[in-house]
Amino acid sequence: MRRVAVLLATGFGLGYLPIAPATWASAATCMALVFVLPRLELPAFAALTLVVTVLAVIVCGPAEKVLGHDAHPIVLDEVAGMMITVCGVPAIGFADPPHVITLIVGFVLFRIFDVWKPPPVGRAQELPGGFGVVTDDVLAGLYSNLVLQILARVWPGT
Repeated sequence: MRRVAVLLATGFGLGYLPIAPATWASAATCMALVFVLPRLELPAFAALTLVVTVLAVIVCGPAEKVLGHDAHPIVLDEVAGMMITVCGVPAIGFADPPHVITLIVGFVLFRIFDVWKPPPVGRAQELPGGFGVVTDDVLAGLYSNLVLQILARVWPGT
């Protein structure tokens, strides 16, 4: 079971990249979402985001027992945070395919909030097990989503 948890928590090995694995996982999520977002209605995407987030909580706890507390290879929490960042945000601008600008701006915002860890994001890591690993990224995703929602409403051409 721990091997499966580590495999999932590391994004099928993506987390083992030597430089900035969290950033690479966030970028890979954005690339996948270019194809997913235009095809799913909000309720389906919100459900998928919830499933990924719950899965992250479930597998990141056992994975950190193998790899260490919130170890760099654990990146499924970034996937969940990035999905939360763009959940329910309308496409910004006239990009083709749709949502590309939303994803790029969301990626930048999520990485800023995930690295900066404004309160209470930083304190969330103190929670036990998978909750501590994932909650800071959920909060960073929520902060990013809020800023992105505002930008989507004031951005010219939306």
